[in-house]
Amino acid sequence: MTSRGFPPVARESAKVLILGSLPGRVSLQECEYYAHPRNDFWPIMGELFGAGPDLAYAQRARRLAECGVALWDVCHAAQRPGSMDAAIKSQTVVPNGFAAFFQSHSQIKLICFNGAKAAELYSRTVLAKLPGDLGAIRRATLPSTSPAHAAMTFQQKLLAWTLVRSESRS
Repeated sequence: MTSRGFPPVARESAKVLILGSLPGRVSLQECEYYAHPRNDFWPIMGELFGAGPDLAYAQRARRLAECGVALWDVCHAAQRPGSMDAAIKSQTVVPNGFAAFFQSHSQIKLICFNGAKAAELYSRTVLAKLPGDLGAIRRATLPSTSPAHAAMTFQQKLLAWTLVRSESRS
């Protein structure tokens, strides 16, 4: 079965784009980015931007957008049994339309990948197809906020993710 991602959460004035790979099963059911209750994404966003899980999803998304942060996924669609990034079937990946996104969000100066799989998918399916200097937008791979990435503590992940806050303000 093919999973389809969500539209971006973004204002034209966004400076930082956070990219995941593809929404997992819980996110697809809830129609929300990072909806799994054990995912550290929203607790981290709460610490950095006041967009924590105590707020309704629409408020969290609006708060991030107000702070210059956009959310999206590399994949528009792909086949993946379950929610693990490792289960994404590479040959089925259909990337999102990044050229058009970057043209309409021209202030993006940093792309932050939520985990190594998102970075790998972007490099493999998007980067070479970007026109002009769009491929030169600075990129950073941050530790996955997924509950499957238990090798780091919350505090270690939070420290790495502070890059998003500093870049969204400059």
